[in-house]
Amino acid sequence: MSTPLRQAVMQRQEQTFAPRRKSGVKLALLIVVLLVVIAGIVFSAISILKRVSVPASGNGAGHAGRQYSIVAAEGEQYGPPGTPPDQMVLYTKPVDHVFFHPLIAYPEKAFDFDYQAKGFDDYFVTVSEFNKIIASMYERGYMMVDINDVYEKGADANGKVKYRQKPLLMPKGKIPFILSIDDVNYYPYMIENGVITKLVLDENGEAAAYTTTPAGETKVVRDLDIVPIIDDFVKKHPDFSLNNAKGLIGLTGYEGVLGYRTYVKNNPGRESEIELVKPVIRRLKETGWQFASHSYGHYDAAVISYDKLKSDTQRWKDEVEPLIGPTQIYIYPFGSGVKTTDPKFKMFVSLGFTMMCTVGNEAYYAYTDIGATSSRWHFDGIALRYQGNSTSNFYDAAAVIDPVRPVQYQKK
Repeated sequence: MSTPLRQAVMQRQEQTFAPRRKSGVKLALLIVVLLVVIAGIVFSAISILKRVSVPASGNGAGHAGRQYSIVAAEGEQYGPPGTPPDQMVLYTKPVDHVFFHPLIAYPEKAFDFDYQAKGFDDYFVTVSEFNKIIASMYERGYMMVDINDVYEKGADANGKVKYRQKPLLMPKGKIPFILSIDDVNYYPYMIENGVITKLVLDENGEAAAYTTTPAGETKVVRDLDIVPIIDDFVKKHPDFSLNNAKGLIGLTGYEGVLGYRTYVKNNPGRESEIELVKPVIRRLKETGWQFASHSYGHYDAAVISYDKLKSDTQRWKDEVEPLIGPTQIYIYPFGSGVKTTDPKFKMFVSLGFTMMCTVGNEAYYAYTDIGATSSRWHFDGIALRYQGNSTSNFYDAAAVIDPVRPVQYQKK
């Protein structure tokens, strides 16, 4: 019974049960109170039962029979605004996680046949390719979700507490995916090879790209970097994002963050750079973006020693975390992870990380009692050139690949 209702009943009882009242009046009022309580219990039971129904037939191409229909209780809202509660279903498959590096804004600078050109061909995509991939995923029913909404810690059927997949309600016909971007630091070598310079706020206070064109012109634009492109795409297609989820921004620390040189060592301008990046970080978080550690020095966790890895991770927490806030997500550099039984994994957990992300062409999750590991699809030049069959659920590689890519880098 709600508190106002209980107070009303008590007040009514106080007025009625005066001294010398007949016992029959008392009994009548007690019966009324009992009926009100029973009605409340029945209403609550109906609300709970409304949530669960029979298995659904499917939730998008290639995902049939893997989830169950869930109806939101009255007054609750899931999915994009306007989504009817009875159009939400429980998604039970492992959620795909895809990642990119910052985009090649100027292909003529990336593919200039210097010693770094092959690396850009392998590990980056152009603006044109990114736009086609995102459009294809939208057309196929994909929808961005928050990584924190796909896993949780809880007890299993035997009472053992461990990490596990979290129930995820999705609009019917939608397929969830997590988006992440690695190395959103805009290192000098990236800028020299056709990537934007940094993220800034435009005249409308929104995250945008600050760049210098090959002709030497500096400008602020919205169509050359993943963050503003995704922001604008979601504004146009709100059903591409569940509850305004955007993506994970993976940051190292050795060259600063988001294009600002915020590192400590030999950097007298650090404090001014921190003040410049603060409003950008704040706006990113306000608009659905989240942050992840990508290590401090971009070391291979599987190769370096335990002590060096711990020192590197602590340095990230000391220098980067105060800027962007705490995060539970760690993205392994080079996609190279460690086993969940490794002392290094336990070290990550001891420092507050509970989800460690590797690289691999599948939606794979490993859950333990202290943390979890997930795999991410790499959407890059290698995937476009040689792994089109694997990524065909997301896009048609032949239709996406940019003809500006040098044919000399195509393996025979």
